[in-house]
Amino acid sequence: MPQVGLGTWPLADREVEKVVVRAVAAGYRLFDTAHMYANEKGVGHGLRACGLPREELFVTTKLSARSHGYDEALEAYATSARRLDVDYIDLFLIHWPLPWLDRYVDAWRGLVKLFDDGLVRAIGVSNFKPAHLDRVIDETGVVPDVNQIQVSPYTIREVTRAYDADHSIVTQSWSPIGLGGALLSEPAIVAIAARHGKSAAQVVLRWHVELGLGAVPKSVNPERMAANIDIFDFALSDDEIAAISALDRGEAHAEDSDETGN
Repeated sequence: MPQVGLGTWPLADREVEKVVVRAVAAGYRLFDTAHMYANEKGVGHGLRACGLPREELFVTTKLSARSHGYDEALEAYATSARRLDVDYIDLFLIHWPLPWLDRYVDAWRGLVKLFDDGLVRAIGVSNFKPAHLDRVIDETGVVPDVNQIQVSPYTIREVTRAYDADHSIVTQSWSPIGLGGALLSEPAIVAIAARHGKSAAQVVLRWHVELGLGAVPKSVNPERMAANIDIFDFALSDDEIAAISALDRGEAHAEDSDETGN
C-alpha cells in the first residue's frame, strides 16, 4: 500500500474523474473513496482514463451503515466493485463501527469471507477504537490490516496508534493536515517549514511519514496536490517531530466514533 494517497471526499463523480487523472500524473497510486462519498463511479472512470494498468493502482473503498451485517457486507462489495468497474478491491474497510447498531462484527465476518475468496487484497476498519478492535479480533480471530482514523498534529491519537502498532495494524490518517487550515499557521510548523524550504502542509505530511503512518490528504488544486506527495526528499529531526506532536489537543478534538458515524 502506498504510504500517501489521495482522499476523494466530497468530490462528485464528474469532478473526481478529472482529479484522479491529474493525481496519477502527479505520482499518486492510492485512491481512497467510500460508498457514502457517492463518487465510486467517477473514481473508477478516472482509474480507467489515467493510462496505467490496474495492477499499478491501489483502490480503497468503505462500506456504510446500511451494510453492517454479513450478507450486507458481501452485497456492499459487489455494489462498490461494480461502480468502480474493477475485478478486485485492494483495501475494503468498515467505515465506522456504529456500536449502537452492534453489527460491525458481523460486517467484519463478511469482509473476512471476501478476503478468503480473493475478491479483496486486504481488509480493515476505519474510526475503530481499541475496544472495537478487541471485539473484532476476539470474536473472529482475524486482525484488520488497516485502521484508518482521524490523525493530525492536533489529534495525534497515541492510544489507538499504539494499539494498532502492537497488533501489526497499519494506521492510516484521514484529514492528515487538519480541518479548516488553522494547523498550517501554527508557528512551530511554519518555522520547521522555513528551515527545510518546504510548505507547512509538506511538513505535516512528513510528520505522518516519520511516525510510520499512511495518509490520504485531499486537494483538487494541481500545485498543492503535487506538493502533498513530494515529501520523500527530506526528514524531520526528533526534536521537530516532538514539537509538532506537542500541538496535540487530545481525544476530545477528534470525532468520537462511539457517538457518530455513517
